Amino acid sequence: MELLQQFAFVLVTGISVWLFNRRIRGIRRNILLGRDHGLTSRGSEGWKQMLLLALGQRKMFRNPLVAILHLIIYVGFVIINIEVLEILLDGILGTHRLFAPVMGVAYTGLINAFEWLAAGVILVCVIFLARRHVTNVKRFQGSDLDGWPRTDARNILVAEIILMTLFLLMNAADTLLQGRGQPGYTAHPTGNFMVSSMLHPLLQIWSDSGLIALERTAWWLHIVGIFAFLNYLPWSKHLHIILAFPNAYYAKPEDNGRMENMADIQREVLYAMQPELAPTGSDTGTPKRFGAKDVFDLSRKSLLDAYSCTECGRCSSGCPASQTGKKLSPRRIMMATRDRLEEVGRLIDREGEFKDDGRTLLRDHISEEELRACTTCNACVEECPVSIRPVDIILEMRRYLVMEESNAPTEWTMMFGNVENNFAPWKFSPEDRDQWTKESS
Repeated sequence: MELLQQFAFVLVTGISVWLFNRRIRGIRRNILLGRDHGLTSRGSEGWKQMLLLALGQRKMFRNPLVAILHLIIYVGFVIINIEVLEILLDGILGTHRLFAPVMGVAYTGLINAFEWLAAGVILVCVIFLARRHVTNVKRFQGSDLDGWPRTDARNILVAEIILMTLFLLMNAADTLLQGRGQPGYTAHPTGNFMVSSMLHPLLQIWSDSGLIALERTAWWLHIVGIFAFLNYLPWSKHLHIILAFPNAYYAKPEDNGRMENMADIQREVLYAMQPELAPTGSDTGTPKRFGAKDVFDLSRKSLLDAYSCTECGRCSSGCPASQTGKKLSPRRIMMATRDRLEEVGRLIDREGEFKDDGRTLLRDHISEEELRACTTCNACVEECPVSIRPVDIILEMRRYLVMEESNAPTEWTMMFGNVENNFAPWKFSPEDRDQWTKESS
């Protein structure tokens, strides 16, 4: 029987890891569909950014209370899963609490710390559920969260509560069985744990066989739940738990008001002014497209941004266009980009390669109205806890509208004409620009 359980455990573990790896490979392929720029090594500056933003959650601490609550979940999720290593080895080797005899008294202290974290995670998850569904925090009520995104956020909080509860139940039943001298549980006694022992009064009336069944059931559900969570993660906004680290590493320095010139445009202007520098032959280096119409035209960093989005809504809360009732929501820009990328990925999976499906990111997922509402103030970038840049996607798509379709509002067209003819946005000749200094008061 024990050998059968070990075999089942190894099988479940193998399937879970294979499915997770397949999904991650698909996400990597989707990100690499973008233009080959944006993911350049930033050396020590990148590591510093990653430690401050992803690990240290620096931007979260602009709201200290929420930051501390989020930190409890974050630390609990990361640290408690160290305990999964012991469960994995126990499952494969057919042992029980493998690390207890090696660590001695330190083992009891470590599990006690895990239990307090587990209790903290349960409490914070309940608070976060209340924030979303009872107190109705404004940034969680946007229409861009209707449907799956809202369900996804709720699912992950409920899943964490269940996993932490199973962990405490498993320990409570285990320590009770140790106290009753049940064979298989007394070889490496740990003593009672502070949090799970609070459940003892509820479990004292259970028979030994009932407690064994509870402990084994909680053990199996806990580890299988973690495997399920592992494979749910890449389909969820909570993929940011993993991708926040590379995204913060590749993030641009925080000179957020600066817009990058398009190298393709600079080259075209240079070749127009100095034709002798233009390449000759079949490969002239002319770009396929100015700006972005679809996900293929965006940088790989922008596509990584889309998968790293936490859907927290801080970007939209700080966006002046969103707050004044415009259609634009930076959060929705990122979600729409990820949706289109997933749509393309499914097509590639089905056909073996991308075949034009008659849809694009522009208009089918993101409207012109949204793009034109952006003031390029970079508030969304400043507010994002993992330095996602919705404004980069917006700029590239606006560049496509203007440069490929000559599609711009009348006010913009007038300004462009003035800049071209008068070297300023205003309709005054350069020679007349200083006339105001000669006017009598």
